[in-house]
Amino acid sequence: MSLITICENAKRASREIGILDTNTKNQVLRACADAIIESAAFILGENKRDLAEGRKKDMPEHMLDRLLLTESRLEDMANGLREIATLSDPVGEVISMTKRPNGLLIGQKRVPLGVIGIIYEARPNVTSDAFGLCFKTGNVVILKGGSDAINSNIAIVSILRRAINSLGINEDAVQLIEDTSHETATEFMRMNGYIDVLIPRGGAGLIQTVVKNSTVPVIETGVGNCHVFVDESANIEMALRIIKNAKTQRMSVCNACESLLVHKGIAERALPKITGMLAESDIEMYGDDQSIAISNQRRSPNESESNKDESESNKVVTILEATEEDWGREYLDAKISIKVVEDIDEAIDHINKYNTGHSETIVTKNYENAQKFLERIDAAAVYVNASTRFTDGFEFGFGGEIGISTQKLHARGPMGLLALTSYKYIIYGDGQIRE
Repeated sequence: MSLITICENAKRASREIGILDTNTKNQVLRACADAIIESAAFILGENKRDLAEGRKKDMPEHMLDRLLLTESRLEDMANGLREIATLSDPVGEVISMTKRPNGLLIGQKRVPLGVIGIIYEARPNVTSDAFGLCFKTGNVVILKGGSDAINSNIAIVSILRRAINSLGINEDAVQLIEDTSHETATEFMRMNGYIDVLIPRGGAGLIQTVVKNSTVPVIETGVGNCHVFVDESANIEMALRIIKNAKTQRMSVCNACESLLVHKGIAERALPKITGMLAESDIEMYGDDQSIAISNQRRSPNESESNKDESESNKVVTILEATEEDWGREYLDAKISIKVVEDIDEAIDHINKYNTGHSETIVTKNYENAQKFLERIDAAAVYVNASTRFTDGFEFGFGGEIGISTQKLHARGPMGLLALTSYKYIIYGDGQIRE
């Protein structure tokens, strides 16, 4: 099917999907969730084909992890659709209503955006997440996944469309562009008049390509050079737990910690424990002169084992010299940059210079420093004493997300249902004319 036909179908379908009632939309979402579970064997079989091709191309492990589907991940996809069905439907909500001196009643009412285009890489779970959130908000979605996940995406979309059609709803509520060429992707970015907004989900290269080439409005998402700042008053054991979770739980995601800052007043005590823990997890470390000097110090061979702190690692710690590029890099891998800073002001300045507007956290017992961090850090999500891994639509109670916006218009942070709506003015009169 040609791209123009897909877009025309989407535009027609948007007029039907946009006026569906909430009960009908929820029924469709639950049917799609059931269909994913019932067709698990088929989806996993197609996913194995993608994984085999990825291994032939020497795809990095973190990318293979993004591509991988399991029974557990399919359950999560289905549960995500069911969760979306339980959420309040924002479409049709009257946000405000005021009466003018001339008697006109002027209100704002939430409406769907229309047709949403999503360009994404090797993340087949995005396929169902994106459909679910768009459908609940009365939007039609056109998906453009990467070639690495093409078999998985075709399988998932075919199952979704069949489930939608079985309930008498237009299956063009979700469509997949199966042509994975760059030429088609570029053409898709310029489908003004059909696509109302384009959302890229993937690495920095993909997002910048879409931003630079699209003539359709774009919401930038996802690139995450996320920092953890260990303040002078931090509880070191808490800092260890947060850093380990933020860095090692899942390294291939945008809300993983990529950069670590440590206050000089706690560095001598905290850094050996932190870098030892990171070394145990086989994390490559790139640091400034101070972090290298502190963390590369080793216990004397004669030091008694009884004097060793239980949290210290037996593994040799090696920190390589960081380059300017390391401070701003999203590794998405077993790597981290480390810097010792003079105070919270230097930490804030460093983060605001090198971050990507995603997620930042401070570990501190100091209330004033916590508030200063919250107020002065320019990012979509700013934490006190918690892991950056919580920046996620499901964790925020949105039932999933279409992406994490790192810009300021028209949405910011995890984009749930509200972010996929616009509004229109509704005006009630009784014969008024303008003089």
